[in-house]
Amino acid sequence: MKVLITGGGTGGHVNPALAVADKIKEYCPEAEIAFVGTPDGIENELVPAAGYPVYHVNVIGFRRKLSLRNVRAAWLALVSPLRAAGIIRKFKPDIVFGTGGYTSWPILVAASRKKIVTGVHEANAVPGLAVRKLVPYVDRVFVNFKVSMQQLPGAGEKAMHVGCPLRSGIGNIGKAEARRRLGIPQDSFSVVSFGGSLGAERMNSAAFDYMINYVTRHPEINYLHAAGGRYFDGEVEKFLAAGLDNYPNIRLVKYITDMPLRLAAADLVICRSGAITVSELSRAGKASILIPSPNVTDNQQYKNARVLSDCGGAVLIEEKDLADGRLADETERLKNDPEKLRAMGDSIRAVSPPDAEGVIAKELFRLLAGKIAKE
Repeated sequence: MKVLITGGGTGGHVNPALAVADKIKEYCPEAEIAFVGTPDGIENELVPAAGYPVYHVNVIGFRRKLSLRNVRAAWLALVSPLRAAGIIRKFKPDIVFGTGGYTSWPILVAASRKKIVTGVHEANAVPGLAVRKLVPYVDRVFVNFKVSMQQLPGAGEKAMHVGCPLRSGIGNIGKAEARRRLGIPQDSFSVVSFGGSLGAERMNSAAFDYMINYVTRHPEINYLHAAGGRYFDGEVEKFLAAGLDNYPNIRLVKYITDMPLRLAAADLVICRSGAITVSELSRAGKASILIPSPNVTDNQQYKNARVLSDCGGAVLIEEKDLADGRLADETERLKNDPEKLRAMGDSIRAVSPPDAEGVIAKELFRLLAGKIAKE
């Protein structure tokens, strides 16, 4: 069996694609898997590192404003399926799967024209342009959030609510064991915060205020904040100047490299609301305070956060409302209400079903078996 997978441009597309690839390999070790991406995308680092080859198509995303770039994007969207058809003729896949984004368009359109089994996954609450346009072409549209199905006109029975494919192993360890491994006291209230791998200036500012004016007065709180690569050096200077290194219950790091353990050990998580992040929170069943980035296309992070806050699984705070003391007030309220925390964890766990990667792999196999049977 040969499987061609497309998902590039950002880690939010590549990592779910890799999760599905790994699961297909687990179920079918003899499967031959290759990826399709763009020449400059992050997939050229992540995919070969995972052991899969990468083919390339030349395609770029559309911008919201009228520009010459959009003219080029429209032209590439028109001609790129021709290049993708060449890749399909060479690789001869039985299944083609994509994780949304503009790189999914040409290869899935070309595969559909060849009557190959196709599927696409949408991680965000509001489906992107590529996924919406692919609905008539693909055999199955997998979604992370159930509400997304209402925003895919014409999908009908093609749409399946499966959650988000993850590779991280999140949700596979209990809180007590995670705390034992990390050296976190079992009776502490553990809080983890982060703003992404590069970091977020406004979140770092709020975290610094939170440490100075709240966590220093609460030794029962075990607090870890990841400042991100872009801002870490400056945040360390502020951290040391304020004497925060003298508090054993407060830690500042550049990145969180052991996220499955940290989430398992946490009582509360403070973070952005990208699709992968909220999916990890859901799988871990962690109450959260979500601060969406206001600088994301179509305000996707806010829309993701709304799904979780509307179901009672998270507190949503927009950056413009992140006044001094807001994080402290919300933490204190939740810390003093263990039942509320538990209910939030249960609610967020129900938003994004577990084992999306396994469900997707099995459904693609089922579709292929049905196609073969008809032939």
